Parts: sequence; structure tokens; C-alpha cells
Amino acid sequence: MKRTLVLLLVLVSVVLVAGYARAEEPVTPASLQGVTVVDNDWVKTNHGKMKVFDVRKKAEYVEAHIPGAISVPYDEKSEKAVDFDAKKDKLDLSKFPADKNEPFITYCNGPRCWKSYKASVLLIKAGYKKIYWYRNDGFPGWKSKGYPVE
Repeated sequence: MKRTLVLLLVLVSVVLVAGYARAEEPVTPASLQGVTVVDNDWVKTNHGKMKVFDVRKKAEYVEAHIPGAISVPYDEKSEKAVDFDAKKDKLDLSKFPADKNEPFITYCNGPRCWKSYKASVLLIKAGYKKIYWYRNDGFPGWKSKGYPVE
């Protein structure tokens, strides 16, 4: 009886772990042509020197954000994939700099958050030349470093 119970528990554990791994969000590409991927230290050093755009949901921005960041929520309806259908999504490009050569930072919640990747793709297509994508850590990385938030 004990052996059967142990085997059953092991089987259930394996099924749960396998299901969790499949349910995990896909990771964004590590790079994007036309964009510079930046890390915690780079953003900490440069966020006061250029505009920072938080493309997370408005509620996430209201809860906490990088000081001075501008909220431009990316309304994501498309799949989390490199070949996403941008027509399903919404991003207010008018909130970004009029000068397409002005440098700025975009971020969301790290490599599993596709909003900043997708926003960067749309911004490249719109002609922006100096996009800095805070991909690897995003806002969770900022907070984990103990950097200030608003």
C-alpha cells in the first residue's frame, strides 16, 4: 500500500511539473535588430538622461514604476511570438518622442513579458532609431536591486 501511494505521488508530481513547464510563458528573443538591449546598471545610470517608457498595464504602473517613467500601456491581444499579429494589439505611438532620433528606454516585466519586445518592434517599424530595451531584468530586476520606485 505504501509503495503504491509513493508511486502515485511521484506520478502526480511529474505530471504537475510537466504541466507547469508547458504553461510557462515563452521567453522573448535575446536581441532585436535595431534595438540595444540594456541591463539594470545601464538603466540606473541612464534613466535620468533620457525618457523611459513603461509599457506594462496601467494598474502595474500605478502600483510602482521607475522614477520619471511615462506610462504607455501596450494592449496585447496577439500571441506571445516573434511573428505576432500587430493588428490585434494597440500602442499609442503619439506618446513617444516626435524626434525619431531621440534615445529612450522601454520596459515591462523582464524576458517573459512580451509587451516591451512588441512595442520595440512597432517603434522600429515607425522609424525610431535609438531604442534601448530593458529586456533581461525589466521592472522586477529594478526592484530587486533596491533601486527607487515611484
